[in-house]
Amino acid sequence: MKYNKDNPLTVVELFAGYGSQRMALERLKRDFPPFDFKVLAIAEIDRYALAAYEAVHGDCPNLGSVTDIDWTEHPELKDLGLLTYSFPCQDISTAGKQKGFEKGSNTRSGLLWECERAISVLRPKYLLMENVSAIMQKKFLPHFREWQECLEGCGFKPNFQESGGVSGTITTMYGQRQTDTYLKVNETDNPD
Repeated sequence: MKYNKDNPLTVVELFAGYGSQRMALERLKRDFPPFDFKVLAIAEIDRYALAAYEAVHGDCPNLGSVTDIDWTEHPELKDLGLLTYSFPCQDISTAGKQKGFEKGSNTRSGLLWECERAISVLRPKYLLMENVSAIMQKKFLPHFREWQECLEGCGFKPNFQESGGVSGTITTMYGQRQTDTYLKVNETDNPD
């Protein structure tokens, strides 16, 4: 499907932070005209991240905490083009306590499982997950695979790749190299 000004890719950003996923989409729009997109809503609770998001991107409807959203009350978001989710990394990162993201763990990184509710109701065409590469460590791999199986159960075909880049935020704030892991997902019946 072609996304352009007349048919923009519709987007919802969960755990939006300062809007890095939106920044990437802006770059795509700039570098690959006539591509276009429209962010319908974000979900973010950190007031500083939200202030940064608004400073960079302007005002955008904020649905608040992913734990409190009743997705059935948002029919305007159904049949979404892209759902992005950069869930908290503190419990996965080697810089954190590595408590993990097991389903039901009540860790910050365990908030990943809240995305399942959004995915099952909104039925986006594409998903994009971003997190630190530590998610692929041996101790977390069973939970990562469980998440992939969850996505397959929702009718998606997940695959992942690691970036070799430097994370702009962490580099700017801490001067540290970081490899991120991306999980991009298409519907299984999607030929793209």
